[in-house]
Amino acid sequence: MTETAGIYALSERADSALERATNQGKPVPGIEVRIVDFETGEDARPGEVGEILVRGYCVMDGYHHDPVKTAAALDPERWLHTGDLYRQASDGSLTFHGRTKDMLKVGGENVAAIELEAFLCEHPAVKLAEVVGRPDARLDEVPVAFVELQPGAQLCAEALIEFCKGRIASFKVPRAVYFVAPGAWPMSATKVDKRALRQRLLDIEQQPACDCI
Repeated sequence: MTETAGIYALSERADSALERATNQGKPVPGIEVRIVDFETGEDARPGEVGEILVRGYCVMDGYHHDPVKTAAALDPERWLHTGDLYRQASDGSLTFHGRTKDMLKVGGENVAAIELEAFLCEHPAVKLAEVVGRPDARLDEVPVAFVELQPGAQLCAEALIEFCKGRIASFKVPRAVYFVAPGAWPMSATKVDKRALRQRLLDIEQQPACDCI
């Protein structure tokens, strides 16, 4: 990331191809990292997903001519609050689990959108999945999925929801699925714009879940 002048963790030469593909490696010597509860700021339990904080020679001094943004990112002890969610294994290796802004709170349970998206893509008919939260009076928010199908594939929302049941925790199961046509995703410069997806959800949530948008 830009604020750390590049990398703060690196795979080792001896790491397997699977390890290189599934985690970011271990912190670079001279760099400190902490995994904290992204709501309370307290250190997370070992193996628990939380926001990664970084401190060391690679961390920026601050944002140019923007003291307000700098104060929000760097605390008085010079820990950089990255907004990234990670889990640190017992061997020190770090695995990315999304962004704090994409973490859903479903009935008091944390649901990482990136993990649910990866699970949905395990269905052979699913090419791409993006998950956002929908406000819910009882559970605070619930997951809703936007999905693009593989070319020629056919799948309805109910079938995909049924695919999830029994395979993942019930609170993680999407409450609705909306299908997106190829090329119809709202995009930022490099990725799907989830803010626009949330707005799209507000606009279409009264439509049948199997409609293609």
